[in-house]
Amino acid sequence: MFRILLLLPVLFVACARKPASSQSSNLYQSSDFTAENQFSGNIEGPSFDAAGNLYVVNFKQDGTVGKINAQGQGEVFVTLPNKSIANAIQFNSKGEMLLADFVNHNILKVNMQTKEVSVFAHDDRFNQPNDICITKKDVLYASDPKWKDNTGQLWRIDPDGKTTRLLENLGTTNGITLSPDEKILYVNESAQRKIWKYDLDDQGSVQNKQLFHEFTDFGMDGMKCDQKGNLYCTRHGKGVIAILSPQGKLLREVPLKGKSCSNLVFGGKDKKTVFVTLQDRRGMEQFRVETPGK
Repeated sequence: MFRILLLLPVLFVACARKPASSQSSNLYQSSDFTAENQFSGNIEGPSFDAAGNLYVVNFKQDGTVGKINAQGQGEVFVTLPNKSIANAIQFNSKGEMLLADFVNHNILKVNMQTKEVSVFAHDDRFNQPNDICITKKDVLYASDPKWKDNTGQLWRIDPDGKTTRLLENLGTTNGITLSPDEKILYVNESAQRKIWKYDLDDQGSVQNKQLFHEFTDFGMDGMKCDQKGNLYCTRHGKGVIAILSPQGKLLREVPLKGKSCSNLVFGGKDKKTVFVTLQDRRGMEQFRVETPGK
C-alpha cells in the first residue's frame, strides 16, 4: 500500500504534464476559422463585444457587418446606409459599435439593440478613416491614410465626437493600437514599412515620436498588443503575423495559409486565440498563443 501511494503522485504528475505538452505543441499554428469566400475582398476589423460576440466587416458583401459564431459561421448583423463601407470596429464602454467608414469619411455608431446607424464623427479634413483603437475612457484614435500619394494623418476623437487632428504629413498611416497601460500609441505606415510609437499625455495628445521597428519588405496592416505589451502586426503580402517585443525586437513570425492578412483580434474565453482576417482567402484563420490579448 505504501509503494502504491508513492507511485500515484508520480502517475498524476505524468498525466498532468501530457496535456500541457500537447497544448504547447499547438501554439502559433494557424488553422481555418471560417470557410473561404464568406466575405468580400475588404474583410477587415474583427472585434469582440463585452459579451464575447465576434463582429467582422464586409460579410458576404461590402457595406455589411457580420456576426460570427464560435463555429466560424456568420450572418449579416447590419447593412450600412448611404453606400458606406467600414474598415474597422471598436466598442465603447456603453456597448455601442463604432466603425471607420472610409467611403463617406465618417466614424459611424451602431445602436446594438435597434441596429440604428448614425454618424458619430465627421471632419471634412478626413482622407478616409482606416483603423481605430479606443481607450477605457472612450477616447478614439484613428489612422487616416491618403493612398494615392502615400501620406496620412492621425486623429483623436473624443467621447462627444469632437475631432482633433494630432498629426499630418505622415506616411500611409494604417494599423493602430494601444499598449496595455494605454500610455503608448503604435501607428504603422504601410508603404514606408515603419512602425512608430508615441507617448500619450494626460490630455490624449501624442509626443516623443520614436521609430519602433522597420521592415525591409512587404506591407503592414492591423496590429494588436497582448497583456505583456508584445505587438502583433499583420504582414500583408507576406502572410505572417510578426510578434515584436515592447522593445521592438522581432520575437517570431506566425505563418498563415493566406498571404493578404488585414487585421487580427484576441478572443476566446481566455483571450489566447488570435483571429486573423485574410483578404485573399476572404475568410479567417486562427491560432493559439501563450499570452492573452490586451
